[in-house]
Amino acid sequence: MKKSQSTMCLLLLVVIALTAVSYMDAYACSRIVWGPEGQPVLVGRNMDWTERMGTKLYAMPKGIERQGMTPTNPMKWTSKYGSVVAAVWSAASADGMNEAGLVANLLYLAETKYGDRDADLAGVSVSIWAQYYLDNFATVAEAVEATKSVQVRPFGLVHKGQAVDAPIHISLADATGDSAIIEILDGEAVIHHGKQYTVMTNSPPYDEQLILLKQYEGLGGNKLLPGTADATDRFVRGAYYLTKLPEQPSSYQEAVAGVLSVIRNMATPIGFNDPKAPNISATQWRTVSDLTNKRYYFEFTNMPNVVWIDLEKLNLKEGAPIQEFDMASDLEASGEVSGKFRPAKPFEFIKAGATVK
Repeated sequence: MKKSQSTMCLLLLVVIALTAVSYMDAYACSRIVWGPEGQPVLVGRNMDWTERMGTKLYAMPKGIERQGMTPTNPMKWTSKYGSVVAAVWSAASADGMNEAGLVANLLYLAETKYGDRDADLAGVSVSIWAQYYLDNFATVAEAVEATKSVQVRPFGLVHKGQAVDAPIHISLADATGDSAIIEILDGEAVIHHGKQYTVMTNSPPYDEQLILLKQYEGLGGNKLLPGTADATDRFVRGAYYLTKLPEQPSSYQEAVAGVLSVIRNMATPIGFNDPKAPNISATQWRTVSDLTNKRYYFEFTNMPNVVWIDLEKLNLKEGAPIQEFDMASDLEASGEVSGKFRPAKPFEFIKAGATVK
C-alpha cells in the first residue's frame, strides 16, 4: 500500500479525482521556463506529494535498448542520447535532461483521458514516457512530431480499494528555449508548442489555464495576485514572477537563483498537507535544468543542500553502466556531485495495464 500511496505526481495517485471534483485543481507540481536573449535556458520544476517517494538520480548512458512497456505493439528503440533522470520508487522517470539539452517533466492532470487502445500505433507506458523523449530527441520539434505516431497508455493504481488510471501530462523544453505541453484528452494528444508556453501546473486543461491567467494584474486583468496552493493560483504566480526576473542578471549564479526564487514561490511548504483537502500536498523536491550548459540541479525540500550534475562529467557513452546517486542517504552532499554516482541495476518501468498495489 505504501508504494501506491507514494508513487507521486508521476504515478500521481488519482485519489482525489475519485472523491471530489473541487479537489482536482489543487493536486500539485509546477514547471517554468526562463531564457531571455543571451542567458542560459533554465527549466524549474516542483514535485509535490503527500509522502517521500524514494527519489534517486540515475545516469542513463546512450545505447540502451528499451521498449514502451505496453502489452501490444510497444514502441522499441535504442537510446540515442544519455541522460540524468529523477526516478520515483524505482518505477518511472519523473523528470530529467539529456546530453543534447532536452528536458522532460511529468506532472499530474486530473482531466487526462487515455481512451481506447489503438494497436496500430506504437505504445508507450506513461511510466517511460519522459524517458522515451530523453532517449531519442534533441529538440522539442522532433519530440512533438514523434508524439503523433505513438499512443501513451496508463498503468493501474489502487488506493483505498479503488482502481484508477494515473493521469499525467508532460512538458518538454530544449536548448533553444522551445517548449511544449502535451496533454491526453479524450484519447487524443493535445499539444501546445512554442516558446510562449513557459508555465505549467495542473488542472484545468491548458487552454482553460491560459484564459484564467488573463484575469490578473500584470497579465491582462485587474485581479490581485493569488496566494493559495491551488494549481490555478500557482500558474498565475509563476507567470507573473517570471516577468519580474532581470533579463540581464549580474552573473550565472544569479540567473539560476532567479529561477529558483520563482519556482520556490510556486511551492507548497513542508507540512502543508491539508486534512480537509488531502490532495494539497507539500513540495518534496525540485529541479532546475540548465539546457544551455547541460547542468542539472536537484534539492530535497527537507534538506538545505542543493546539488548539481554537469552532464559532461558523467560517462554516458554507449556501453557505460547505469549509475545512481541517492541524495537521501548522503545528507552532507552539496555542489557538483557527478563523482558520487555509482554503478547500479536498472530500475523496472511499470507496464501499461499493470496495477501498482
